[in-house]
Amino acid sequence: MSKKRVSIFASGSGSNAQKFFEFFEKDKDIEIVSVFTNNKSAKVIERASRFDIPSFVYNRTYWETGESIIELLKKQNVDYIVLAGFMLLIPEQLVEAYPDRIFNIHPALLPKFGGQGMYGMNVHKAVKAAQETESGITIHYVNENYDEGKIIAQVKCSILSTDSAEEIAKKVLKVEHENYPKVIAEVVRKSI
Repeated sequence: MSKKRVSIFASGSGSNAQKFFEFFEKDKDIEIVSVFTNNKSAKVIERASRFDIPSFVYNRTYWETGESIIELLKKQNVDYIVLAGFMLLIPEQLVEAYPDRIFNIHPALLPKFGGQGMYGMNVHKAVKAAQETESGITIHYVNENYDEGKIIAQVKCSILSTDSAEEIAKKVLKVEHENYPKVIAEVVRKSI
């Protein structure tokens, strides 16, 4: 039985991507085969190279249709795509090529604090401004709209009224690192 092949899409430092590299490094069923980024100076490239995972950099123009990206994914026999801090909207052709096989994580409890412009610190500042008592993560399938795909899992964390947006971000990141690879592994294993 061949392993399920996963590609990671990331735009920045790649701390979530790193958790995937570590989690699946010795997995018998699932392997990370590539990293795609839209940012040639993304730290995720360096992180991937430490695990001998090839990275591919495509500028924004290539992401508009995603055609050459889809071609390369097919050549690599990629079964699933995981977004780990990827900052561009996934083109419709790519969503159609991988229906219910592209995963994303959102650093809040959707449907609250989602949509265009709601990423990174923008989310945590909005959570703080709304005086929420909890936040967390939402792992969901990707469709053609930001943060609107079917929810797979949500994990909550408590926040204090005294927590700054930065403190909320740290709590949420901890939940991301602990849960994102584990949840994706469960979903992918069901397809084996």
